[in-house]
Amino acid sequence: MRAVPNAGWDSWVASFKARAAGQGISQATIDRAFQGAGYLPDVIERDRNQVEFKRSLEDYLAIAASDERISTGKQMLQRHNATLTQIESRYGVDKEVVVAVWGLESRYGQRRGDVPVISALSTLAYDGRRGAFFESQLIAALKILQNGDTSPANMTGSWAGAMGHTQFIPTSYLAYAVDFTGDGRRDIWSDDPTDSLASTAAYLSRAGWVRGQPWGGEVGSAAANSGTPVAILQPQKPGPRIAVFRNFQVIKRYNNSDSYAIGVGHLSDRIAGGAPFQASFGPDETGLTLEDRKELQRRLTAAGYDTQGADGVIGKNTTAAITAYQQAKGLPVTGVPSVSLLRSLGG
Repeated sequence: MRAVPNAGWDSWVASFKARAAGQGISQATIDRAFQGAGYLPDVIERDRNQVEFKRSLEDYLAIAASDERISTGKQMLQRHNATLTQIESRYGVDKEVVVAVWGLESRYGQRRGDVPVISALSTLAYDGRRGAFFESQLIAALKILQNGDTSPANMTGSWAGAMGHTQFIPTSYLAYAVDFTGDGRRDIWSDDPTDSLASTAAYLSRAGWVRGQPWGGEVGSAAANSGTPVAILQPQKPGPRIAVFRNFQVIKRYNNSDSYAIGVGHLSDRIAGGAPFQASFGPDETGLTLEDRKELQRRLTAAGYDTQGADGVIGKNTTAAITAYQQAKGLPVTGVPSVSLLRSLGG
């Protein structure tokens, strides 16, 4: 993202600096933080054009607990096992759960974000939909810099200011981040994920994680029968019925979404060698099962209409591929998958 001149942002920053100083931020920290910072119009475009939609649990799990994410999670668990075992011992949070959060938040560190956080947060505080919230995050980011945990150049993250391997916002960082390596810095930005993973465990521990208790499990499984659940959920019918325990609610403190908490829990189970859910989700409204949709994507790609993967989730790439195929074949252009479309591709 590229900064552009913006007189309104300049004026806002000038007034903000006085407010920051009033909250104990030194002039030296303020000067360092804003040297090279600027207004990011792409951040505002993202903020104003967020698409609010709800995926089915089946689609969510197809992404969150994909074969690739499970396989990589097992590799990461093995690679960092000694450190993760120490983290689990100290904070009582299952190491597989910590790895699952890592997998969902940044694909195991592959997508930590490269947007300058001071520029992003100041842009959102000045021109975003939740100015007061982002100003509080900006103050917290300055406190992080003042503490010496990182430098302005290294403080990068998502367009909304979430940082590191497990995507901490600045206020959560101040409250929960830990220096597990003992080098004097709570470094969640490093390629070494140690401090990030420990900070995630510390967060979940402080949120009330119950040591030794499962997050939940499909009704009828050993995990589901291990105690008295706080609820039985069935987010999608037909689909698995899931018994959830206190730790499910703790995961929701990290991201207040049932699908997210189920995704973290189920991914952690699969990383630990557990089985997929046994209950079938059944066909969707188009009459296609998840495997049918994966096969449709594979056949479209083989025919020259690239869907950019075959996860069974119908997103913009698959819709574009269907549309292009329908146009080329003289079919009614709907962009919507169907049983007849799958058959026309050779099935």
